[in-house]
Amino acid sequence: MLNSSIIIGVCLAICGHVLAWYTHNLQFVYPFWENRPILSNIIFGIPCGFVYWYASRYFMEATGELWTTRFISFSLSYLTFPLMTWYYLNESMFTAKTLLCTILAFMIIFVQFVYR
Repeated sequence: MLNSSIIIGVCLAICGHVLAWYTHNLQFVYPFWENRPILSNIIFGIPCGFVYWYASRYFMEATGELWTTRFISFSLSYLTFPLMTWYYLNESMFTAKTLLCTILAFMIIFVQFVYR
């Protein structure tokens, strides 16, 4: 089941999650972004929407199931969000709750790839 469409979809979904993180959370990192939601959404949100659109397209091409697309994309957010939050805001991702949620997210990806 691992083919080029899945790999491209994963890369695009990760890029989408990064852009979404910037869209919503730069306001907590840099004072410049505190009161600029429209600018943030134009700069990061519009490309984010396109990236997610293409990620969904590639996942659907590879799997043919929208639920699989959703679960993989959701689970990949647990790869990007903890890393970016740790890097920019110095919030540890090594709490029991966060680690457990991350493990569960990767288990969802595993189930989507193994059980067809």
